[in-house]
Amino acid sequence: MAEAKVQEQDWGQLEKATVATDRTIAADAEMLSAQLQAMRNRLFQPESRKVLRKFTSGEAAKLIGVSDGYLRQLSIAGEGPQPETGAGGRRLYTLADINALRRHLADQGGAKARTYLPRRHSELGEHLQVIAVTNFKGGSGKTTTSTHLAQHLALSGFRVLAVDLDPQASMSALFGYQPELDLNGNDTLYGAIRYDESRRPLSEIIRKTYFDGLDLVPGNLELQEFEHTTPHMLSARQQGGDDGQPLFFARVQEAFATVADDYDVIVVDCPPQLGFLTLSALCAATSVLVTVHPQMLDVASMSQFLFMTSDLLAVVREAGGELNFDFMRYLITRYEPNDGPQTQIAGFLRSLFGARVLTAPLVKSTAFSDAGLTKQTLYEVSRESFTRTTYDRAMESLTAVNSEIEGLVLKAWNRAA
Repeated sequence: MAEAKVQEQDWGQLEKATVATDRTIAADAEMLSAQLQAMRNRLFQPESRKVLRKFTSGEAAKLIGVSDGYLRQLSIAGEGPQPETGAGGRRLYTLADINALRRHLADQGGAKARTYLPRRHSELGEHLQVIAVTNFKGGSGKTTTSTHLAQHLALSGFRVLAVDLDPQASMSALFGYQPELDLNGNDTLYGAIRYDESRRPLSEIIRKTYFDGLDLVPGNLELQEFEHTTPHMLSARQQGGDDGQPLFFARVQEAFATVADDYDVIVVDCPPQLGFLTLSALCAATSVLVTVHPQMLDVASMSQFLFMTSDLLAVVREAGGELNFDFMRYLITRYEPNDGPQTQIAGFLRSLFGARVLTAPLVKSTAFSDAGLTKQTLYEVSRESFTRTTYDRAMESLTAVNSEIEGLVLKAWNRAA
């Protein structure tokens, strides 16, 4: 009897400790959320929303692909949008201004029309590009890669949809959203792929961003529901309860098809796990980008990821899923060129996979982390925010990586890069 009472007391104390821990975690979450909200209010007043900086005439000319002098001539002639004039007569353009200039130049016709405005032409067979950025190991640089890629493509004149498929919602945070405050139920991709009557059109979920030409499907913890409801749906089908809805691996593809006419490229930031969400994204993808941190443990983890992905996708193919990628590439991320072991591993990967490893690696730089302190990307901050060599080195690497991927997209459309 005495022993039973002791056990009962132990369980009672454990239960109290569990409740206390739950309350502590909940309180910590509330405090952290409130501080993040206060930080956002300080950084992005007066509307607590991010605004993209303006670009100098030199930056605008480089983005469009013309000379600064030609841009000045257009301004003097009153052609296209007129730039804002800053101190010392410096001309400043918004991204919307730059895109308006692109349209103006493209309307002039000529051989360079598609250079100024590189949007796809579905009537010429140029299909929507869906690029899934994936690896099931955290810290491999998926969110940094996918967010900067989406922004690069928007800056280049493409119509881009960024999709945050990670319940941790880091991409959404970089775009200025605080998931627990800014999103309600059904505000993520889950709302468009769920199995019940609460399913919504994807067009109602998509949000505009402060990048002209770049829209976002934000993420939050709600996405995890797809991992829970899909097994129940599969079990019901096995028991003869087929309701005629598409299987899980076709639902993301079906949702993307409803907005395909509005975009040239969709960039998907996949979660760091090989679950139903990631498999669905891979089945919807036309191209895949696997991020790799050049450390031996990460490479070993990638080996397991590739084995599991191959097995699962084979099952999906047998069930009727289509898996036809225009390209699949490995991107070396957080690369330190002066680190001997990393250089060896990068060489090892290139010897194994050859051209499937992107030529340009994404270097590790404090510029990325420093920009992230204010929930910004490298494309949003000005050069003056960093030491010149730090910024230039990071931007050179970023431009090389994203330009290479852009070239692969154009190749998939049978265009010259």
